[in-house]
Amino acid sequence: MNELIFVVEEDPEGGYTARALGENIFTQGETMQELKEMIRDAIACHFDSPDLAPKVIRLHFVKEEIFAL
Repeated sequence: MNELIFVVEEDPEGGYTARALGENIFTQGETMQELKEMIRDAIACHFDSPDLAPKVIRLHFVKEEIFAL
């Protein structure tokens, strides 16, 4: 696997959540820096060998906005 994409969203209670597309990986962090560290840690725990882990991690940010007419 060369690349793994995470969907990143702001958590309504504060911080950020991230979930991987195609893999059962979910993590969260209070800051963007902490989230990146948690993603690295989650990937290391998920893949049995560093050779199986992705070489590139892509973060896709999703922001929902609601407004009235």
